[in-house]
Amino acid sequence: MNYTTAVKGQNLIKEYKNFKLDIPEFEIPQGFATALIGENGAGKTTLLNMLSGIRLDFKGEITYFDKYSVNEKESNPEVKNSIGYTGPGKYFLPTWSVGDIETISELIFDNFSKDRFRELCNRLALFGDHDFDPKKKNGDLSDGTKMKLMLATVLARDTNLLILDEPASPLDPLMRDVLNSMIGDYINKGEGNHTVFFSTHNVADMESITDYAIIMEHGQIVEKGFVDELKEKYILVKGDAEDTEAAKNILYSITVNPYGFEGICLSQDLDKLAGMNLTRETPSLYQISIAVMKKNTRMVI
Repeated sequence: MNYTTAVKGQNLIKEYKNFKLDIPEFEIPQGFATALIGENGAGKTTLLNMLSGIRLDFKGEITYFDKYSVNEKESNPEVKNSIGYTGPGKYFLPTWSVGDIETISELIFDNFSKDRFRELCNRLALFGDHDFDPKKKNGDLSDGTKMKLMLATVLARDTNLLILDEPASPLDPLMRDVLNSMIGDYINKGEGNHTVFFSTHNVADMESITDYAIIMEHGQIVEKGFVDELKEKYILVKGDAEDTEAAKNILYSITVNPYGFEGICLSQDLDKLAGMNLTRETPSLYQISIAVMKKNTRMVI
């Protein structure tokens, strides 16, 4: 598929004492929602921090919107204003009220809409059955409500790129569905110019909005591609117990039960299973992600 890139990285390296992120090439397609998937410690937050500008102590090059370098992005207010970010932890100080956050956002970002912010707060029932409360303290909010507040703040701005670190993790199932709708609305509103890049452990809940997926393991990208293409590259197969041992040597990943086996097979290897009594299905992104992570993990499974 032909596409332009919202973000492109080359030879990205960030080293810690016991961890190294090493990515020779990296792309986020423009106009789509891209999911970053991987185990804890795979390097997802490190990569997101590099892209958002939280970390600048790395080697390599990052290009935004096919024209701006990291230095140009950091020094150009127009480019910085076009990128929105939400992250875990103490994103807003606990002592800040919702009114403080609203005022600070207005001061920092030229493209922040106070009316849009309040509309989003009410849409997300940030204050339950009550009206907008500017005196409500961030520190008094639950983790899920804090994430709602972060999303309302970033979506109240006129941006072209959203970088979201684990936005679904603290949210309940209903709010995850709403988050999908909000991401979809944002992408559609941009008419090909709005891009969302988010990390997630909740692959199944976020699959409906994911166009492109990047899977990381121990600091490296081990799989990437548009979801439709990945679902052509991999096939879910189920077979009889008598064929389990033979299938183990062919399948990309396998799970065995008393009645047989189930696993992910590379489409190019399907002919090697000829003669077995198999059923074939299109795998979900969740199933593909688990198979890829199992193949590349350092855990003993």
